[in-house]
Amino acid sequence: MQTRERTFLMIKPDGVQRGLVGNVISRMENKGFKLAAMKMMPVSKDLAARHYEEHEGKKFYNGLIEFITSSPVVAMIWEGDNVIKMTRTLVGETDPQKAAPGTMRGDLAIFTGKNLVHASDSSESARREMGLFFDETEVCAYEQSREGWLYD
Repeated sequence: MQTRERTFLMIKPDGVQRGLVGNVISRMENKGFKLAAMKMMPVSKDLAARHYEEHEGKKFYNGLIEFITSSPVVAMIWEGDNVIKMTRTLVGETDPQKAAPGTMRGDLAIFTGKNLVHASDSSESARREMGLFFDETEVCAYEQSREGWLYD
């Protein structure tokens, strides 16, 4: 089996509370990406601080930590060719009011403070974020029969 790129995608508390988990997963599966790991979990303040460490000291940091720890999230690892860039496109702009229709945020979110999902923005951040939320034993390596229809 060929190794493909992996990315981290998290459905934030607002997406879980609004019952949009299936919608997000369907969009990723419909695009042709393969789910490699998934779990619903609370985010501790320590994990939140490590996840958002690049924002520490910014005026929105405390609100970000408060929000992400307010309710469970669904953490996922997705696999596919160019999955990091393509997931960012499917997710849409950070500000839902600027996100294109057809994107997750453009269709389902209203404002930046509750913008439904988090998606890794680079291979470096994907590796770091996947390592924060999953250990290697939780990631499934398998082949789907549809892969021949999606990839050369």
